[in-house]
Amino acid sequence: MNKRELASNPSTKPETLDYLSQDEDFAVRYRVAENRNTKPETLDILSRDKNFDVRRCVADNPNTKPETLDVLSRDKNPYIRCRVARNLNTKPEILDTLSQDEDYIVRCFVAVNPNTKLEILDVLSRDEDYDVRCYVAANPNTKPESLDVLSRDKHFDVRYHVARNPNTKTETLDVLSRDVDCGVRGRVAEHPNCPERAYKYIKGLELLKSLSKVST
Repeated sequence: MNKRELASNPSTKPETLDYLSQDEDFAVRYRVAENRNTKPETLDILSRDKNFDVRRCVADNPNTKPETLDVLSRDKNPYIRCRVARNLNTKPEILDTLSQDEDYIVRCFVAVNPNTKLEILDVLSRDEDYDVRCYVAANPNTKPESLDVLSRDKHFDVRYHVARNPNTKTETLDVLSRDVDCGVRGRVAEHPNCPERAYKYIKGLELLKSLSKVST
């Protein structure tokens, strides 16, 4: 077994991985950085590696300490900040800062992280980028009030995710049952909180459309 294979092996001992983390071959180091047996202390050292792939793997590793993620959250490379934003060990305070990142992809990952504060999700629900708003609409932690605002979004895929969110109120679903997009209406009909009136309206509309096709 060569060093790269050893660094990737899930059975390799932490002590061996610690030794391999100092290898001159960056491919060995990044395999150590992504190994789930690597100690937090070793990952902390690797977080300062000059190679992008090594730092990216450290930011992804579930063993990485919050303090290490804090340092990586200020990395110049947005793809590393993205990994920090989605890591479950990242502190809410760091997510707060990343929610204002200039790169919309970073903000997207903040929007899906379950550790993101509700008030930050509320702010992101008004983000200028509709992808960010989509992720907020899909987050099961998003407040019903924020979902109500998002239900009026001009992009149908944002409204689509609102119609699927378990926190969406019946009143919001009632409004979405009359959405111009059939996909949105379909998700409303499947929602466990869908009011009977809305369900009947959607099914009635589907019936009318099917009859219209038959008649033509």
